[in-house]
Amino acid sequence: MEITLVSAQNPPGQGIFRHPVARGGLVFVAICAQGAPARGEQEPLPAPNHPRTERSWIQYGAALVSEGRARAGDICPQDAKTPCILGSGGGFVLRIGKRSHQGWYLGGAYEFARQDSANLLHLPILQQARGEARYYLLPGQRLAPYLTGAAGLAVYGSEWGAETYGPLLSLGGGVEYETSRGIFFGGALVYRVLRLEGWQDKTGQERPDAFAHFIAIELTLEVRTPVARW
Repeated sequence: MEITLVSAQNPPGQGIFRHPVARGGLVFVAICAQGAPARGEQEPLPAPNHPRTERSWIQYGAALVSEGRARAGDICPQDAKTPCILGSGGGFVLRIGKRSHQGWYLGGAYEFARQDSANLLHLPILQQARGEARYYLLPGQRLAPYLTGAAGLAVYGSEWGAETYGPLLSLGGGVEYETSRGIFFGGALVYRVLRLEGWQDKTGQERPDAFAHFIAIELTLEVRTPVARW
């Protein structure tokens, strides 16, 4: 359908839309109309151009620990003239680490515990510095069991001294319960083995190189805070 506007300067048969310039403008308007979105429709927004980030947390806290001696090995030989210098004890643990949404926790811990030395040491302290890992079997649940392992260094002596030292390994399991948002109570049962260097104590008793075995029980209180996204 062709529309022709007639004016005094445009006699019949010569409408303004027959003029080349007018026809060019009409084509331009039609193209713009086709490209414009219909009323009520919105153009989709472009997708954000940044990598996907996954949530992770910093988890830190403390624990009460009981270090029950299972076997002292050659540290307390059967023919020794003195009592066993390394017995059971209890102490305190401080730890901090990073926890991922996939159920992994990686961190570090420092433990000190007063052990029973049968009065052969004035203040027997067993210190441990450990790197720890946990794997949560039910990540995202309020009640979450986990498996744990650690490796590190142990130092034993009187009044924070170092009469003997050596590497340690531990394996165990535990469970934690989220009482409120970001606060966790829990417990763990861990088997720990220490490889301690030989030494001679102050009574003259030789203490050879030996493996000492412990069963540790922990009662934990930890707090979790989200890691800021960059």
